[in-house]
Amino acid sequence: MSMDSAVAPALTTLADPTRARILRLILDAPDGRQLVGRLADQLGFRQPTVSHHMRALLDAGVVIREPEGRRVWYSINPDQSELVTTVLGGVATDEPEPDLGRVVADLQGRFRGVVGPETVERYVRESHALLAARQSTPLLASRSAAFAAQRLTDLLRVDESSRAVPEVLFVCVQNAGRSQMAAGILRQLAGDRIVVRTAGSEPAADVRTSIVNALDEIGVPMSGEFPKPLTDEAVRAADYVITMGCGDACPIHPGRRYLDWDIEDPAGKSLAAVRRIRDDIDGRVRDLLAGMQLAVV
Repeated sequence: MSMDSAVAPALTTLADPTRARILRLILDAPDGRQLVGRLADQLGFRQPTVSHHMRALLDAGVVIREPEGRRVWYSINPDQSELVTTVLGGVATDEPEPDLGRVVADLQGRFRGVVGPETVERYVRESHALLAARQSTPLLASRSAAFAAQRLTDLLRVDESSRAVPEVLFVCVQNAGRSQMAAGILRQLAGDRIVVRTAGSEPAADVRTSIVNALDEIGVPMSGEFPKPLTDEAVRAADYVITMGCGDACPIHPGRRYLDWDIEDPAGKSLAAVRRIRDDIDGRVRDLLAGMQLAVV
């Protein structure tokens, strides 16, 4: 198996937060290996649940099994150790630091004449710090660049006297399930007639695999989306702020329409339950479009 063919399924498998926790426990073990029963005790899960996730990691080539008498130990596949360390946010001795200077220079060129260079640099470094503050953030440099660019775009939108295109901000707790499904469906239905943003009050490391799969079933791509923390400029730039289970995390600004959707959290749910939640969100998004007097394309 080539490195390219091994990386794709491994990355998809690692997007699940429970599997990331399992791998972290394996990495942190004194001898770098764990038993399913021991993992179940540490995670507070039933052994069949852990076995299910371990099977997915094994099938993706992320871990290897080592039978020892009646026990089976699991450890990180040496061929995938660099990928696992990167995704989990571990620090390798030869891992280069993100070239934020390059990110700053590129965005300064992109926003030249509309945003001052000092502001661009501040937003890049602040965005990087916000994403890096979490336990594990894959693709940190490119996500910092995308997050900073989005925040700068919203900053400009706040200062615009008129808005030709409405903006909708979806907010949930981890920005890894409900808000991502709502945003993906809205983008698919509305195209470029609406600017769509998402954020989380306590963002996860990545979008859940079950969410990606449930959206893919209905032809909705994730398009490189990832969990982002909630920022003030995102709320101020939005015309509609739609919250889903994040309580009072959103600041209130006049002139915005605030909606709270009471939607079940798909975390840890079966695929059938995730599909039901997806379809509930789909209906609400279509109603939202109708209320905005925008027909489904």
